[in-house]
Amino acid sequence: MTDFTDITYLKTGSEIQRRAYKILTIHRIPELLECYTPLLAGTVPIDIAVEKSDLDILCFWEHKADFMNSVEGSFGKYPGFDIRNIRKGGKDTVIANFVADGFPVEIFGQNIPVTEQEAYIHMIAEEALLREKGEEFCRNVKKLKREGYKTEPAFGILLGITGDPYSTLLAYGRKMVNTENKNTK
Repeated sequence: MTDFTDITYLKTGSEIQRRAYKILTIHRIPELLECYTPLLAGTVPIDIAVEKSDLDILCFWEHKADFMNSVEGSFGKYPGFDIRNIRKGGKDTVIANFVADGFPVEIFGQNIPVTEQEAYIHMIAEEALLREKGEEFCRNVKKLKREGYKTEPAFGILLGITGDPYSTLLAYGRKMVNTENKNTK
């Protein structure tokens, strides 16, 4: 499994991963969010990003107002900046969006450690499936994404998942994370 806590793996990845690394470092995004344990999640780290994909950065905050002020202070002048507080899955969530050098960025913060957030768990499950299923499966995921499917529904179609692919992949990912945690103890 890739160590997603250190973005240097992006430097030697695909073209879109290298571009993401450059944008993240030039704009000092991880550095500016450092006290919120930022973690790049979504399609870029697992190399299934397509042209419209964004940089999804998960953050863990303990004091929501401080987090919102910090994000707005650091990124409020970027094109398309917007920040909002919503409830997602019954959890207080802060989402900020902006554009850095033409790349859409989404900062997603919750009062939950980043490695316990659903987006991270989905990514872990998807990375494992991509490794297991191989290059053709990866190409087919990207093809469906280019056709407009979101990531989890694309996986659901290719895996023949009946029902909700979000919850199925989340359950699979939770098992993987729990197994990983047991193996590291």
